[in-house]
Amino acid sequence: MTGIMAFYSLIRRRPCTKLPTATTCESIPRRSLHEGPDTIDELLDRHLVKKKPHDDDDDEDELAVRRRLTSTRREALSLYRDILRASRFFTWPDARGVPWREVLRENARREFEQARFESDPEVVTRLLIGGRDAVQKALDKLIESSKKSVEAEQQKRRGGGT
Repeated sequence: MTGIMAFYSLIRRRPCTKLPTATTCESIPRRSLHEGPDTIDELLDRHLVKKKPHDDDDDEDELAVRRRLTSTRREALSLYRDILRASRFFTWPDARGVPWREVLRENARREFEQARFESDPEVVTRLLIGGRDAVQKALDKLIESSKKSVEAEQQKRRGGGT
């Protein structure tokens, strides 16, 4: 109780900044705590930033943008995983002795990191289509060369056995 009374006496007898001769400011109107907002809603209305009312079109546009971003993100991750899966088949070393699998993975990672913050949907779509084409062409060439090597091996067996 004494703490509250001491606090009240400090508030009541605060020094006055307007009149240098006066020791207390009795002329300044005090505001009681009860003169504030009556309800919590009034308090929140006074101090919170109000949202502007949105049209249904704005919500639909925002939803479409989110779907497109989610869709392109999903496609990019899918492409990256496909590149990693396809790189497993490239086991032979390059001229430096590094397996092509590692070279392909490093290049894919570097290119994805460079395009990470690309925001233009047309550029992102072009990159995704180009990446899909590159993976498909690389796999097609790998399959073609594998078929040729299998046929050459079969020819050797037939020719060597006769």
